[in-house]
Formats: sequence, C-alpha cells, structure tokens
Amino acid sequence: MSLDEIQNEIIEEFEVFTDWMDKYYYLIELSKNLPAISPNFKTNEYLIEGCQSKVWLHAELEGDKIKFSADSDAIITKGIIALLIRVMADHKPEDIMNADLYFIDRIGLKENLSPTRSNGLLAMVKQMKLYALAYHAKQNK
Repeated sequence: MSLDEIQNEIIEEFEVFTDWMDKYYYLIELSKNLPAISPNFKTNEYLIEGCQSKVWLHAELEGDKIKFSADSDAIITKGIIALLIRVMADHKPEDIMNADLYFIDRIGLKENLSPTRSNGLLAMVKQMKLYALAYHAKQNK
C-alpha cells in the first residue's frame, strides 16, 4: 500500500468515532499492536528529544525500505507512534522524506492533544524523517 492509501485507511477508521474519548481508546488499542522494540534499542541513544514521555525509536534499512520499531512509557503516545509506524514503515526513504502526513490533521490528532503531546508528535515525525534522510544519503553515496 502507498503512504496515501494507508493514511486514507486510518482516516476512515477514525471517522467511525464521534467522540474524542473513543478515539483515545482506539489509540490505546493500537498501542497494543505495536511490535516490541529490542531491549538493545531502549537506550538514551534512541530516545526522541522533545517528547514529554519516553519514546524510543529505531529504524533500519532492509533492501530499499525502512523498518521501524518503537516503544513508549505512555500508552497514548505509544498509540501515536504505532500510527506513524503504520504509515511510514516499509517505504523507501525518499517516500518518507517527502510524505505529507495529512492524516494527522484530518483525524484531528494534533488539535486534540495537549501541547506537550503535540510537540512530541512533531518530534516523532521529525525523527522518522531524519532516519529516512540519513538512509537516503547513505543509498546515494
């Protein structure tokens, strides 16, 4: 699936909920499906700066696509990173770098998060795009 197809699928899933509490519960459910990150990557080196809660993010290039793994000590934040991974994992670095992540606004995520969680969301997106940039540069050496 393309990045846009995945984003549209997420938008459709969130349209089912009319209340933001239901959307939070859905994020919590999504967090349960996040593949476990290796304990080797739950170190300060993989912590995302700018998040109030702890979020560890690891990326590696397999073939020409990036695989992400992550974890968080906060359940809603873990659901948010699970959504981001769902959209960006298994895509080429240049696709991730150039992605317009419109689903964030369309599902109302940014506007319904506290300012600190919203900053954390932006930090997570930034880190994922930085990984993509680094792998893109490495591929084009």
